[in-house]
Amino acid sequence: MPLNKLTIIKVGGKIVEEEDSLKQLLHDFSKIDGFKILVHGGGRSATKIAERLGIESKMVDGRRITDSETLQVVTMVYGGLVNKNIVAGLQSLGVNALGLTGADMDIIRSDKRPVKDIDYGFVGDVKKVKGDVLKLLIDQNIVPIIAPLSHDGQGNMLNTNADTMAAETAQAMSQYYDVSLVYCFEKKGVLMNEHDDDSVIPQLDKASYQKYVQEGIIQGGMLPKLENAFKSIEKGVSEVVITKASEIGKGKGTVII
Repeated sequence: MPLNKLTIIKVGGKIVEEEDSLKQLLHDFSKIDGFKILVHGGGRSATKIAERLGIESKMVDGRRITDSETLQVVTMVYGGLVNKNIVAGLQSLGVNALGLTGADMDIIRSDKRPVKDIDYGFVGDVKKVKGDVLKLLIDQNIVPIIAPLSHDGQGNMLNTNADTMAAETAQAMSQYYDVSLVYCFEKKGVLMNEHDDDSVIPQLDKASYQKYVQEGIIQGGMLPKLENAFKSIEKGVSEVVITKASEIGKGKGTVII
């Protein structure tokens, strides 16, 4: 029996934090056929609210150091403010959305990142995604909206990278559905020239990827995204697409094969 289609959209903080882009995203997401999940970020909002509360945001290589005060802020902002705004917006479009963190129904459990050169604090590395529990929701036509927070099973919330959460969720769900994972961000896809937004690489396989990395064409923040993408393909996800949020469902962007 062919598997039902499941689309998992991962969307960055900037898109869900600005009213116009959020509205457009929710409209496009509501039009996706079949089963779907949305995984979101929210880092800019967390930084702004931390500032208002007099809490300094510390970053290393674009990654947030999450001490106990910062953990309180990201739990409020990601699991509350950003998540519930998305849920409310989708309900207004007739999408039966349910906001979740990894702690809800124990769907995503992580280990606290071990200290090597840097102590990232309360940051989680995903250990297990309970695909069977998410499937129960999805089969009831509930649309999970997942915030970038997981837990360790010992009562601690953990700040967790949204790209990784989306990839691990896609891998866990691929035993039940035909899964497409779509990473949405500001650019139209993976670019040959970062200064030319139209220089999209339409298809990318592992060999080409490694060649482009050696040549310095692909670098920076795109590397962890693509590592997650290739790992997902290896673990049963049908396709991974990297595209601009406004291009969702239009068959544009970079397809990872």
